[in-house]
Amino acid sequence: MAVPRGDREPGSYYVGVDVGTGSVRAALVDQRGTLVAFADQPVNQWEPQFNHHEQSSEDIWAACCVVTKNLRETCWDKAGHFFDLPDFLSWKATGVPARSLCSLVCKWTYSAEKGWDDSFWKVIGLEDLIANNYNKIGNKVLPPGASLGSGLTPEAAKDLGLPAGIAVAASLIDAHAGGLGVIGADVRGHGLACEGQPVTSRLAVICGTSSCHMGISKNPIFVPGVWGPYFSAMVPGFWLNEGGQSVTGKLIDHMVQGHAVFPELQAKATARCQSVYAYLNSHLDLIKKTQPVGFLTVDLHVWPDFHGNRSPLADLTLKGMVSNSHKHSTSFTVATMLMLASVFPFKFGTRLIIEAMETAGHSISTLFLCGGLSKNPLFVQMHADITGMPVVLSQEVESVLVGAAILGACASGDFASVQEAMARMSKVGKVVFPRCEDKRYYDKKYQVFLKLVEHQKEYAAIMKGD
Repeated sequence: MAVPRGDREPGSYYVGVDVGTGSVRAALVDQRGTLVAFADQPVNQWEPQFNHHEQSSEDIWAACCVVTKNLRETCWDKAGHFFDLPDFLSWKATGVPARSLCSLVCKWTYSAEKGWDDSFWKVIGLEDLIANNYNKIGNKVLPPGASLGSGLTPEAAKDLGLPAGIAVAASLIDAHAGGLGVIGADVRGHGLACEGQPVTSRLAVICGTSSCHMGISKNPIFVPGVWGPYFSAMVPGFWLNEGGQSVTGKLIDHMVQGHAVFPELQAKATARCQSVYAYLNSHLDLIKKTQPVGFLTVDLHVWPDFHGNRSPLADLTLKGMVSNSHKHSTSFTVATMLMLASVFPFKFGTRLIIEAMETAGHSISTLFLCGGLSKNPLFVQMHADITGMPVVLSQEVESVLVGAAILGACASGDFASVQEAMARMSKVGKVVFPRCEDKRYYDKKYQVFLKLVEHQKEYAAIMKGD
C-alpha cells in the first residue's frame, strides 16, 4: 500500500508486512528499495497441551495494525527531547531541560553569539526541530558552571543518596572538564615560562583512549584541521580550539596485544603484580643501561592514524603505517619496541597540532597533561622531549573529576567565577622538562613521520591514476 509523503522526500512509499511465528514485523520502503522505517510487535502463542501450539488470527491482525500505525508515527515523532549525554544527566538530576553551552557549541552547531541557525536544519531535512523555538534540542542554554533550577530533585537525591536541593551545575564534555581541571593551575615557583604569561599560553592535552588538545584564546582563531573556535565552551570568556587524535591508547594496546609474545608477557607482568606496560617500562630501564631508549626505534616508524586523521590533517581516508627494517634480539625487546614505536607518533602528532595552532596565531609554551596515559612516565617524558616544552602534571591524577567538581563549586556559589575556582582547586603535582641531548634524533624521526603520510598520499594518487 502507498503511504503519503508527509515530511519525507517526494514519491511513493510502501509497507511490507511479515507475519512470523513470534512477531509481526513491518517496514516502510521507498521506490529505491531502501528501508526507511521499521516496527515490530510480538504475537501471542498458546500451548494447551504438550507439543500442541495455537495462535489467534485476531491477535495477529491486531499486531499488523499496531506495526502499521507505528510506521506512521516513529522513536522520532514521540521524542520529547534530544540530549547530549551530559545534558541528559543534568536533566535527570534536576528536571531542568536546559542545555550546556559546551555541548551545543561543540557538537550541535549552536553559536554562542547567534543561537541556532534555521537554515542548517532545513538543509539537512530536520526542520521539524525548529518547532516551538527549538524546544526538542534546547532553547535555554547555560554556560558551564551555571546553577540549574532548584538543584537536585527529591527523586534524584534519593537515588544518589544526597540531600535534595544540592546545587547542580551546567555540565562539560568529559575532555573539556579535564582541560578545566588542569589548565588554570597556579604554577608559581616551578620555573615555568607560562608563570609570567596569560593562560592562553597553555595547552591542555587529555590523553586516554583518544587524545584531545585544548587551547584557548581571547579572540577567535581559525586553525585549519582543528575544531573551533568555540566561544566559552570550556573556560568562560575564552575561545576554544580543540585538536584531537583518535584511538591513542587503543593503538598502543593494539600494537602490543597483537604481538605473539603478549600472552607470555601478560603472565610475567601478572606474576609481578604489574600492568603489562609497567613491565615493559622496566624492560626499557634495562635497555637504557646500554643505549638511549629513543634509539631503539631508529628503523621502526609508525604513522598512527589507523582510523583516519582528526587533526590537523582532518583526513578520514588516512591509514596506519608501520615501517620496520631492523632485526631484534628477543621477543620481549620486539614487544617493547612496538610499544615505544606506538608512543612516538602521538608525540609527533601533538607537535604537528601545536605547529598548526601556532601558525594560525596561538602562542603556546607549556603542556598540561591529564588522563590515563599521563600516568606513564615514558609517555610524559617523550611529550616534553619531542615538543621541546615542559609538561605539567596535576597533583590529582583524575583531572576530569576535578574539572567537574570545579563546575559544582561554581554552581554552589562558593566561587565568583570558573577562573577563580580553577586557580584555587587545580594544583601542580609534577613538572617534567624536556631533555635536549636527543633533540637532533627526535627531529629526524619527526621528518620521517611527515614523510610517511606524504608517501601514503602519493601511493593513493598513483593507484587512482590512469
